[in-house]
Amino acid sequence: MKLSKNKRIVGAERAQLADALAKQYAGGESIRLIALNIGRSYGFVHRLLEEVGTELRHRGGDTRAPQATETVGADA
Repeated sequence: MKLSKNKRIVGAERAQLADALAKQYAGGESIRLIALNIGRSYGFVHRLLEEVGTELRHRGGDTRAPQATETVGADA
C-alpha cells in the first residue's frame, strides 16, 4: 500500500493507518521496511507507532541469545 508523499493524514484515517502499521511491526517487520512499503519516511512511521503506544524494539532487532531447552550434562 503506497501513500501519497505530501498528503496529510489526520483523524480516523491516521488512527486506522497507525493500527495497521503497529500490527505489521508487531509481526516482525522493521520500521524501515514498513516505511519503504508505504512510501513514507522512517520518522513518519516511527511517530505513528509511538502515537498508538507501540513498544519499540531496540536497535538491531532481537539480539537475545536463544534459550536452552535442556540442561547440559544432566543425566536422565
